[in-house]
Parts: sequence; C-alpha cells; structure tokens
Amino acid sequence: MASTFLSRIIGLVRVKYIAWLFGSGMQADALTAAFVLPDMIAYFLVGGAASISFVSILTRYRETGREEEGNRSLSVILTTMYLVLGVAIAIAEVAAPLWVHWWFAGFDAPKAQLCVTLTRILLPAQLFFFAGGVFGSVLIVRKQFSVQAVAPLIYGMGTIVGGVFLYKLMGPSSLAIGTVAGAVLGPFLLNWIFARRAGAHYRVLLDWKDEGLREWVRLSLPLMLGVSVVTFDNWIIAYYASSTNGAIALMNYAKQMFTAPTSMLAQAAGAASMPFFASLWTQEKRYEFAVGVADSVSRVAGLGLLAASGMIALGKPLIELIFVGGHFSEADAGLCAVYFTIFSMTLFLWGAQSIYARAFFAAGKTLEPAIAGTIITIVSVPFYATFYHTWSVMGLAVASNLGITLQTVTIALMLHQKHMVSLASLDYAELGRCLLAGLVSGSVVGGAVWGLGRTHLPLPFHQGRAMDAAILVVGSLLWMIVTKWTLEKSGSALPRVAMQRLHLR
Repeated sequence: MASTFLSRIIGLVRVKYIAWLFGSGMQADALTAAFVLPDMIAYFLVGGAASISFVSILTRYRETGREEEGNRSLSVILTTMYLVLGVAIAIAEVAAPLWVHWWFAGFDAPKAQLCVTLTRILLPAQLFFFAGGVFGSVLIVRKQFSVQAVAPLIYGMGTIVGGVFLYKLMGPSSLAIGTVAGAVLGPFLLNWIFARRAGAHYRVLLDWKDEGLREWVRLSLPLMLGVSVVTFDNWIIAYYASSTNGAIALMNYAKQMFTAPTSMLAQAAGAASMPFFASLWTQEKRYEFAVGVADSVSRVAGLGLLAASGMIALGKPLIELIFVGGHFSEADAGLCAVYFTIFSMTLFLWGAQSIYARAFFAAGKTLEPAIAGTIITIVSVPFYATFYHTWSVMGLAVASNLGITLQTVTIALMLHQKHMVSLASLDYAELGRCLLAGLVSGSVVGGAVWGLGRTHLPLPFHQGRAMDAAILVVGSLLWMIVTKWTLEKSGSALPRVAMQRLHLR
C-alpha cells in the first residue's frame, strides 16, 4: 500500500502537469478522451484482467509442482493474444475517426481531430500493458510485489518526460508518445526482466490445444463479454460529459485524486491478497478462505470510511493546492472539488468490491460476477443519462456512486448465497466504530475549514497556496487526533494495531 501510494504521488504529478498545461480546455478533454478506445480494446479482448486470471492458473501449476507447464502456457497465451490484440489495434487505428465521432458526439471538429490523433498514438501501448500483466502475474504468484509498485512510477514519469522534452515541438502528442514509452519501460520491460529472473521464459509458440490457454480463455471470456460498472464508469462519464466543454477533463482530475487512496485501499490490498486467496482455495481450505476475505473486506472498508471523512473535509483546499496554476483556474478547482467530494463518499465500497471480486477470481469463478456486472451496468446506464440531464455533470458523479453501490452489494450477496464468504463474518462492530469516527472527525475538521474560510484573519497568506497548505497541515493533524480519540473511546483496536505495525509501541 505504501509503494502504491508513492506511485500515485507520481500519478498526481502527472495529472498536475497536464492540468497546468491545458486546464479544462479543449486539449485536456481530447487527451483524456483518447484513452477510452485503447482501454476498451484491452478490456474486451483480454478481459481487462490479464494478470488476475493468469494468477489463478499459475498458482495451480505452482501448487501442483508443474511450473514448466505454466511457463509453456505463458508463451502460448502471450503469442496467441498478441496476434488477436495486434489485429484489433490495426483495425482501431483505421476506425478511430468514426469511433470518436460516435462516442464523443459533443466534440467540435478540432477537438475530435486532436482526439483521433492522440488515440492512434496511444493504441499500441495496450500490447505492452498486456504482456506486462502476464509477466507481472509470475511475480505476484511468488508474492513479489515490489515491481508492481515501481512499474507505475516509470509509466507515470513517461508522460511527464515526453511533455517536458517534446511539447514545444509536438504539442499534446508529446504526452501521448511519452505515455507509450512509459508503458514499454515500466509495466512491460520491468516485469519481463524480473519474471525472467524468477524463472519465466517466453518463446513464440502457438498451440490451440494447450491446457493453460483453454483455462485462461475459460476464465477470461466472461470478463471479455461481461461489462462491470467499475470499468464502464469512466467510459460512460466521458460519453455524456463530452457535451459540456471541460467536463471530461475536470471529472478525470477529480477521479485521479480519488484514485490515489482507492489504489492504496482497493487495488494494492486486492493485488496483494489475490495469491493468498488463490492458494487457500486451491488447497481447499474453505473456512480460512472465507474468513480471510471477510477480514480483508472489513479492514479495507473501515479504512475507507475513515479516509473518506478526511478527503471530504479537506477536499477543496487539497484540489486548490495541487491543481491551481498555469491554465487551471480557481473556478476549475471549485467544480473539481465538488466532483471529488461526491466520489469520496463511496471510497469504502470501491475497496470492498475489489476484495470481493478477487475472491471470485481466486476461486476460478468469473462467469457469475461477469453476468452480474453486465446486468448492473445495463441497469445503471439510464441513471447516468437521467442524472446528467437533471443535474448536469454533477449528476454523473452521483450516478457513479449508485453504480458502485449496486456492484458491491450484489457481489457480496452472491458470495454469501454460494456459501463462499458469509456476510455474517464481517466485523460490523469495527465498521460501526470507523463510521462513527469518520463522522465525528469529518464534521469537526469540515466545520473548522468552513469557518476559517469565512473569517478575515490578519495573516500575510490568508489567500492562495500558503493558506491552502496551512489548512491541509492543521486540518490533517486535527483529523488524526479526533479520529484516534473517537476510535479509542469507542473501543476500537485499530489505533493500537496501527501503532504496532508502525513499530511506534
């Protein structure tokens, strides 16, 4: 989680750089929208979870002492999907103008043309993301997570370096080129090097009858055919937001800010827990599996409730401090802060669903969650449309929260009904304490920030970055003090455990 947080810091620097260059203008919308088609191709052709499904396969091979067979399957899967993905990318390069005109109907001609150019540059990066995901799964199975934390650092820096050195020569295209270079050097090359050191050896190999390939297709096909709100959310937001100038960029900035703690709580915890869950299921330790998943969900959701309270209370000064400057204005920060606040309300659900989803994947069950995810997405789409037409762009953030709520509750109920993970195993008492602490600390800090903003203290830095920084520092300290006090008074063991883990006691 600490390593993922570091990678998100680099990610925020990347987003800050883009905001500084473009603000919420035409170029920012086009660059953000250019990622949608490549992401869709990756999702629908490789299941959007190459490493997740491959971890289950490699875990089984490793647990049964057949690692050489696992190496062979790795080569077959990678070769086969490179052919499929390569053909799809070639078709997308040609069809990009038609697709942009259809999905981003609100774009005017210059914005649409720029989006097409950037989309074509970004498309090949998916080849390297897929290969990196496969090689990365080799390391995850061996419970080696350091590379998974470093690779996003290199990827994020690629965009920045590309812009710094090539922007004056190539404009927005420089950032897209830097992004592709980052994907090659980080997610692909780094995982490949360390996977080779761990014993994985790739060779060009085609074998339609390979057991591992068939198993991978069986696990991934439901993910390819199914649609999840978790992934579809960004796409549908971009679809509707294209009719409002600057909305795609501002929603993306808010989502990127929200993604930093989400990655710590959801993605990092989910990635780290995946091989443990898969190992327990393979060994048929069903009770340990159920308890492990329930404990992970309880902890991640509890931390999510606490973190969300601080994010909501300090959201506005945080957005202003990080983004205001260059072409990003105070008005942009105000709107972005509203979207960020709405997204933050469901942080604990994003964390919980990530663990629950990996419980299904670890057990080799991908069809049920794929069907459920598709149904939830279909049900959710009308809400995006209705809320957008009712409350404009803010309605899209509300619809996003509704979608992730339906997704999380549904997956939890499915695991319960299948007797895989009981809802009764969740630590409701600790979740209640975290909710109480979040409400108290959030109210205290939020009230203090609001009151300070309405006063006119004779400070030399009452306005601007210095004031935002002071509010964040003081507000964060106050939030930690109130949170710790409330947790201890309510009988929570979380402060004591946290201190022990940090070796402070």
